[in-house]
Amino acid sequence: MCGITGFVNANGDAANQALLASMNHAIIHRGPDEDGFYVHQNVGLAMRRLSIIDLASGQQPIYNADKTKAIVFNGEIYNYQTLRAELEEQGHTFYTKSDTEVVLHLYDKYGADGLEHLRGMFAIAIWDTQDRSLFLARDRVGKKPILFSHQPNGDLIFGSEFSAVLKHPSVSREVDNTAIDSYMSFLCVPAPQTAFKAIRKLEPGHWLKWKDGKIETKRYWLPDFSKKIKISEAEAIEETTRILRESTKLRMISEVPLGAFLSGGVDSSAVVALMAQESSTPVKTFSIGFEEQDFSELKYAKRVAEHVGAEYNEFVVRPNALEVLPTIVEHYGEPYADPSAIPTYYVSKETRKHVTVALNGDGGDESFAGYERYMAMEVADLYRSLPKPLRKLFIEGPINLLPTSELKKTRVRDVQRFFTSANEEVKARYFRWMSNFKPALKPGLYTAEFAQSINGASASHVLDQWFDRAKGLGVLDATLLTDQMTYLPNDLLVKVDIASMANSLEARSPFLDHKLIEFAASLPESLKMNKFRNKYLLKKVAAKLVPSEVIYRRKMGFGVPVGNWFRGEMKDFVRGVLLSEKSLKRGIVKPEMMQKYVDEHTSGKFDHAFQIWSLLMLELWFQRFIDPQ
Repeated sequence: MCGITGFVNANGDAANQALLASMNHAIIHRGPDEDGFYVHQNVGLAMRRLSIIDLASGQQPIYNADKTKAIVFNGEIYNYQTLRAELEEQGHTFYTKSDTEVVLHLYDKYGADGLEHLRGMFAIAIWDTQDRSLFLARDRVGKKPILFSHQPNGDLIFGSEFSAVLKHPSVSREVDNTAIDSYMSFLCVPAPQTAFKAIRKLEPGHWLKWKDGKIETKRYWLPDFSKKIKISEAEAIEETTRILRESTKLRMISEVPLGAFLSGGVDSSAVVALMAQESSTPVKTFSIGFEEQDFSELKYAKRVAEHVGAEYNEFVVRPNALEVLPTIVEHYGEPYADPSAIPTYYVSKETRKHVTVALNGDGGDESFAGYERYMAMEVADLYRSLPKPLRKLFIEGPINLLPTSELKKTRVRDVQRFFTSANEEVKARYFRWMSNFKPALKPGLYTAEFAQSINGASASHVLDQWFDRAKGLGVLDATLLTDQMTYLPNDLLVKVDIASMANSLEARSPFLDHKLIEFAASLPESLKMNKFRNKYLLKKVAAKLVPSEVIYRRKMGFGVPVGNWFRGEMKDFVRGVLLSEKSLKRGIVKPEMMQKYVDEHTSGKFDHAFQIWSLLMLELWFQRFIDPQ
């Protein structure tokens, strides 16, 4: 596990070694153990290494047999030993025991098609001296990041994080306002956009090839939901357990201490239980909670650890905004406002004191229908089949008369908000549900100058393209595909990669094994959600591994009590940042709207927690990366 960076000069100028070293040093946290450099004529590649496998001989860059190709690599290939044995039978000779060398030999043999053989998470950069081409590739689901800047003169600059790419003097910091608009909807900037016009993200499941100053990109993987298998419920439980066990066991390969994040939810509990069955010693687990009990799942995590005989370690977060927010802003490199980045950072920091690798439960929801919004999408389709007058008179009217609170999340409020969107068609409905600042609010939110700069652009296209591509699928599978291509890689996986690597911790996700994702895609919708019961099949699997009271309860998610913080210990900090002269003159949000959100929330009139959080992280990003330093 590590970080990579580099560049190629299209005009043939010699690579600047001092610049390459500076770019590489910017991501030292991703790999504090050692560095590696490849400089050849107009090309520079570099990497930072966090040693996990082949501690003795895995130094990069690594070369092919005739040294015509060089690779720097970030990630883990879990089936590399099998692949190596196959390649050796075909006459390939290896000089290390690392997975990185296996990747290069596959590229030597198959070119870009070699990616299809890999089972793992990865970001790859390969320079071919004969073809004079640079090949970049990213794993199927987007666990490992690659950012790149293709300059007008043909130069290509790349890196694992913004901090590396922005070290290059050719990379402009001009803000992409359409990306900022997307961020205001989704709390993150969706690929391939970034907050910088000059920088793009290589999308998950894609490769990029640079040659003669030009680039081409291609998607090499996409889960197929259209080919359904015939399988009984019992067979599906057995096969899901088998693949999940296999993917978990593969991710336990390590030459350094290993443990697991344990939230107390279905996914991480199943992973820890399988780890315990595959381990000869107690599994080290790490859980995080809050002083606010409404947001803590520690009792469930502890129950799971006791049940499977794991070592249980818990941390209770007492957030210090002034301490952690600058760190988060610095490492994410662009606006990112999922509040669960805070506990993820804290649990990664504490976990790293004990282990170097931690498994987690990420990805289970997006393959096995874990979120309540999946049920809501199906219910809404059923609801839309009723005559409109009947809906208005006998359902929506009475429901909207029910008393509720704008300050606390309640079932009544959830139901009322559901019916606000249920009459819309699928794409508009889902965009509304996934939006932080709802589409109808934006015209009144933005300044005239900012609205003009985005020229009517709508962030809805991020989701719409996948619903359009999913035609012929049921609404559940269409929504799962959309989340796997958007919410999962743009939000959740970015959160975990940055928060863990900021602490030099490797995070591994058994549920993100592509074989498990592909199997889940092939299952009938009724096995993933049965009679509006979320995560039906996976709960059946987990119930054979951990106590049922952990499995059959309402999903909490990685909730963070930011609303309470903004009225308490962070109140003065929020006002000081958002209502400062610099912030109010930023030119994105109307000053009166900024004042309104802060006043209404801190006074207790409305709950604007997520809106304030996103505005706060945006302003802190501007101050750190855009304003004159």
